[in-house]
Amino acid sequence: MLTHIDQGAGTASGHYFHQDLWAAKRIRKENPEEHYDIGSKIDGFVSHLLVFRDVTVIDIRSLDSNVQGLEFIQDDATKLDQFEDNSVESISSLHAAEHFGLGRYGDPIDPEGHTKFMDSIQRVLQKNGKLYFSVPVGQERVEFNAHRVLSPYTVLDQFEELELERLDGVIDGEFVKSPSPEELEKQEYACGLFEFTK
Repeated sequence: MLTHIDQGAGTASGHYFHQDLWAAKRIRKENPEEHYDIGSKIDGFVSHLLVFRDVTVIDIRSLDSNVQGLEFIQDDATKLDQFEDNSVESISSLHAAEHFGLGRYGDPIDPEGHTKFMDSIQRVLQKNGKLYFSVPVGQERVEFNAHRVLSPYTVLDQFEELELERLDGVIDGEFVKSPSPEELEKQEYACGLFEFTK
């Protein structure tokens, strides 16, 4: 019979664990005046950020919250109609783009939803602004009723107006510093961690 001691203290691995730490550390170091997040886990990554800074969350779904420092804008992120071009200093979107356009979270079915989303982010990011972006990477495909897995080259090509500052990854649950796009593309299901500047 297993006891609580046998079960260990918890899990310090996986896509969400490593991506959340990776992005939070990068944002804390940059310390932008304003930071916006699109689609990341509120009770994960966003709560990490709220420890040291205010965050404005953008989502197509509603959010009822009175948490200090957490602002909310309800908007379709494939359009970001409430934002002007080149108007946002700092944006994160972690493990979200793969769901856009699949209808899983109440958004309209649109095979190009993920690319429209990436175009919108690129449009609103201001000059010298920062984007922290993660998505499942590997052999490109759509997994039925779940998510997309993108080639890292698809991400790099889609953000053609941005400059890649850093590429890290999570492979087999462990953080990997500076893997090549080729290495990530060979994986069945990894996580690409992309830092871009406009």
